[in-house]
Amino acid sequence: MLKLNCEQATRLMSEAQERDLAMSERTMLRVHTWICEGCRNFGGQLGFIRQAMQGFAAREGDAGLPQDEDAGPPPGAV
Repeated sequence: MLKLNCEQATRLMSEAQERDLAMSERTMLRVHTWICEGCRNFGGQLGFIRQAMQGFAAREGDAGLPQDEDAGPPPGAV
């Protein structure tokens, strides 16, 4: 089993957002994040950002999203 460096580990964390990692990739990533606090922090931040963006995208009336003309102003608008 090859040892990951931080650059490889963070790349795998990013790729894991888009695809399923192979078992060997997951294992190497787990071992690396077990010993590397910086990459553990990066993984936590990546998850937080992903969750925040999903919540943002789910909100109705966001700028850039088409709105129904008859729907009126978004909630909270003055």
